[in-house]
Amino acid sequence: MLEVTTAAWLVTIGFILVLFAVDLGQALLRPHEVEFKEAALASIFYIAVAIGFGIIVGFIAGWDFGAEYFAGYILEKSLSVDNLFVFVVIMGAFAVPKQYQQRVLIIGIFLALILRVIFILLGSALLETFSFMFLLFGLLLIFTAIQLFRHRDQDPSMEDNVIVAIARKRLPMTDDYGSGSFTTRIDGKRLFTPLLLVLIAIGTTDILFALDSIPAIFGVTQEVYIVFAANAFALLGLRALFFLVTGLLDRLVYLSIGLSVILGYIGVKLILHWGHKVNDSVPEISTGQSLAVIAVVLTVTTVASIIKVRKDPEARAHAGSLRDRTPRDSDPE
Repeated sequence: MLEVTTAAWLVTIGFILVLFAVDLGQALLRPHEVEFKEAALASIFYIAVAIGFGIIVGFIAGWDFGAEYFAGYILEKSLSVDNLFVFVVIMGAFAVPKQYQQRVLIIGIFLALILRVIFILLGSALLETFSFMFLLFGLLLIFTAIQLFRHRDQDPSMEDNVIVAIARKRLPMTDDYGSGSFTTRIDGKRLFTPLLLVLIAIGTTDILFALDSIPAIFGVTQEVYIVFAANAFALLGLRALFFLVTGLLDRLVYLSIGLSVILGYIGVKLILHWGHKVNDSVPEISTGQSLAVIAVVLTVTTVASIIKVRKDPEARAHAGSLRDRTPRDSDPE
């Protein structure tokens, strides 16, 4: 078990909050369209910080825990890329001006961190108290993997978001983004801008992704400190990554398949872990094996996507959906 002092927790949380504050400050104080060079430099910086943190963990706590961190980070980063797909869908659905996109993104990412902290604490408490939760988490991931694979050629629809629909219906809204604020005043009346709906859509999406990603990373490590750090560093720099890869995301045509394979694999790992707790004769999957499988699947997925797009330039990737979005005869045109 990894022993983490209170001081180490405070330093880690403080460091992460400082990085988030810098990112948030850039988005709120200087709204602008992020250029490729800026996004590339920021992405390289945050990835380098994440790698550096993993090396420190390896040297201080041992490379078994270091391997758990890197496996968790790669897993969460790959799931975050799929999260970016959905962000692109949301931004497109609401036609958000480019200069205001980063403001919503960084706030949404910060909300994602808060939500994941809550789910991490809840998941850790459940796993600590009830060993059968490993079985339930594993079954949940396998179900998610099957649904994601079945609907890999579809995108989530904003029409399915009940909270957005209620907000749109009940709140006084304007269609004008104005100066990029969440509220504006027209004829002396305070109205909400569409930016609020975008934030609600991203926030509710964060909840759904947390429900998948937290059980998944607990399949790699049960160390709460590593789970938190891997999630936090995977989310850091997601704003810059959004602008860096937005034009490339639709080229990763097999990403949804790759993620479904990874989620299914981690689901099996969790079930085997539960079985091992019940009976020692049940084999377990090691962290090293998990890291290798995740890396191989992502590499094969990326290479296969590049080959597919070269052969078929019209091919486009989709975020994937957990439910069928195929239009039916009864659906309105």
